[in-house]
Amino acid sequence: MTKDSYEDAIAGLSKLLSEKADLEGVAAAKIREITAELASAGSSDPVQRIKTGFIQFKKEKFEKDVDLYNKLATGQSPKFMVFACSDSRVCPSHILNFQPGEAFVVRNIANMVPPFDLTKYSGVGAAIEYAVLHLKVENILVIGHSCCGGIKGLMSIPDDGSTASDFIESWVKICAPAKTKIKAACSGLSFTEQCTNLEKESVNVSLANLLTYPFVREALVNKTLSLKGGYYDFVKGSFQLWDLDFKITPNLTV
Repeated sequence: MTKDSYEDAIAGLSKLLSEKADLEGVAAAKIREITAELASAGSSDPVQRIKTGFIQFKKEKFEKDVDLYNKLATGQSPKFMVFACSDSRVCPSHILNFQPGEAFVVRNIANMVPPFDLTKYSGVGAAIEYAVLHLKVENILVIGHSCCGGIKGLMSIPDDGSTASDFIESWVKICAPAKTKIKAACSGLSFTEQCTNLEKESVNVSLANLLTYPFVREALVNKTLSLKGGYYDFVKGSFQLWDLDFKITPNLTV
């Protein structure tokens, strides 16, 4: 559709709304939704896209749930911390319908959690520390997904460990143990099938890495925190969820 066609359609729908004040609420809402979609789709200007998106958010969400946003203005108390991939197709709030204030989210390449290290990956460490010790989240969920470029990159790293990027391969090596396991267990599968298995197994490595954080272990022992793995297949439209029992026991004092 051309720019003029979009503008004509938007003008026509806006005129209909102004002239037909007696339209049923559902019909009027649908027309507003279509108008906003047309305005968004018809603009290639990134600034205009941002403005249109915010206007729609403010009218359709912010102004319709004043109590929620007034409450959020006083602080946050999310029940979930979520690790998700930066991939534009797998926004956790979109696929799990999290509302504002429900989930404290960290997104990175291939949704990985590095092990505890005071000198490396401090950004992730700070997020986990804040979520567990200050926000008191009750669940940490790590979500893998189908067709993950980061996992494909990990699977493609040569056996000699050589890298061709400044940051990406060094980062995804966090889940190298999962790659080793999949290559041994799934050697008869195709590269694509191995990647699919690695997308899930890398989630388990990230969950295990969470155990290297002392405050995570303590919360698990005290049963104030649980760890969950998830896998979103956006090709099939499915979501898997699992718990891992690490059989943690409190420290013994003699």
